[in-house]
Amino acid sequence: MYKVLLLVQIFFIWFGLTGTVEAAKQEHQHHHAATVHSECDKQDALPSLRCANAPSAVFDDNGRLWVAWEFGNHVYVNYSDDKGKSYSLPVAVNTVPEQIYAMGENRPKIVIGNRGRIYVSWTQKLEQRFSGHIRFSYSADNGKHFFDPVTVNDHKVVTSHRFDAMAVNERGDIYIAWLDKRDLLKAKKEGKAYNGAALYYAVSTDGGKSFSKNKKVIDYSCQCCRVVMAIDNDQLPVIVWRHIFGDNIRDHALVKFDNQTQAGKVQRVSYDNWQVDACPHHGPDISISKNGSYHLAWFNNAPQRHGLFYARTDDQGKSFSEPLSFGNYNAQAAHPQVLSKGDNIFLAWKEFDGKQSILFMMRSSDAGKSWSTPHIIAKTAGGSDHPLLIADNKNVYSVWHRLGQDYQLFPLEGY
Repeated sequence: MYKVLLLVQIFFIWFGLTGTVEAAKQEHQHHHAATVHSECDKQDALPSLRCANAPSAVFDDNGRLWVAWEFGNHVYVNYSDDKGKSYSLPVAVNTVPEQIYAMGENRPKIVIGNRGRIYVSWTQKLEQRFSGHIRFSYSADNGKHFFDPVTVNDHKVVTSHRFDAMAVNERGDIYIAWLDKRDLLKAKKEGKAYNGAALYYAVSTDGGKSFSKNKKVIDYSCQCCRVVMAIDNDQLPVIVWRHIFGDNIRDHALVKFDNQTQAGKVQRVSYDNWQVDACPHHGPDISISKNGSYHLAWFNNAPQRHGLFYARTDDQGKSFSEPLSFGNYNAQAAHPQVLSKGDNIFLAWKEFDGKQSILFMMRSSDAGKSWSTPHIIAKTAGGSDHPLLIADNKNVYSVWHRLGQDYQLFPLEGY
């Protein structure tokens, strides 16, 4: 009986849900009904954002929306100059097809550099289960062509190098971090215990032409949750991930770089004390304000402290505000995103009411001290991705991809 209950728990952890088995069945049925007969299921379907898997989006300084996504073993990039009403023809980043992880927690990434440079990273799926390589490509001509992809992890043994995060600073330094199991393999050979994975990173200081030797931040990261990264005002990166503390306590951690190439001291972010020997598939998010405040959001499922949380730090992770609980835990509130724009802080997340998935948001106008009531932005009875938050020079948008529907931006400034 215990094994059955544990499998049910892992099922919900895997999908980042906390409701009943019946609710999960209903969501699967709605997803199946909405997609099985759609244009995206046809064998001759052409690559399009309507049928994309796990797209990521970002605005450049001119207000052009760029999107990276997977379809048919290729990563594609296209753009929109009218806030998603129409899109350019997609350009294939990898001309040689390869299997690609394209799901909510592990999707292609896109960031914009200077002088027409577009950077894309993703995780290549290898033949062994849960294995992968971190891949990278870039365009030097504003997305018209992309250079042949390279593998960033210098440990080429088939094991798990997955869940990449990427950021670029104003100097053009490119940072990629990921979860890596090379040390687990080494420990097994030596007959030693090793829990989870490790957090590794590499840096390119020549615009993506080459990457540094891989460096390890810390051992014992959780092995399969989203890693996120943001650039601080000093142009150094900050990385946040789910970490394993003590006896399988899966809380969150943060590291800020000390200089251009060296990660600093690891700081613990959350103290929810979720003890679980399983993989939550439910990573955090971070946004850094112009005044240097870090805004974070995450999910945990400990008996006493569970659901979605928000907190901020004004001293680069040395101390945090009292975490704010938000969302409806009983409606499976999941996958929060946070974005700061001046003193305006936005949160977005998804819930499920037994029939529909619902996109929610709420807003703070005083840098996270107080918050509006939650607002419903959109609903769907079909399959849907995790929500994302992006901003141009003027406005903030939630992006919520629903398979077989147009890739739509929802303006949040009016809420």
